[in-house]
Amino acid sequence: MDKPKIAQKSPYVMEMKAGKYAFCTCGESSKQPFCDGTHSSTNFRPEIVVIEEDRKVAWCGCKHTKNGGFCDGSHAKV
Repeated sequence: MDKPKIAQKSPYVMEMKAGKYAFCTCGESSKQPFCDGTHSSTNFRPEIVVIEEDRKVAWCGCKHTKNGGFCDGSHAKV
């Protein structure tokens, strides 16, 4: 598996508490947009994201972002 599975072609918009999160980069997790360890048989590893304060976040759903786990509009091109 050299390309991530597209989990969905839109962001996961969520209210997040400050903390550390493991963003799924492979697209196979059953706990999208977060990692559940499914990547273990691939070359993918989760992106560790630190959120400094409570806020609304648009997590990437297509897994093609270049913005550290956050939606950058890549889903419009995949």
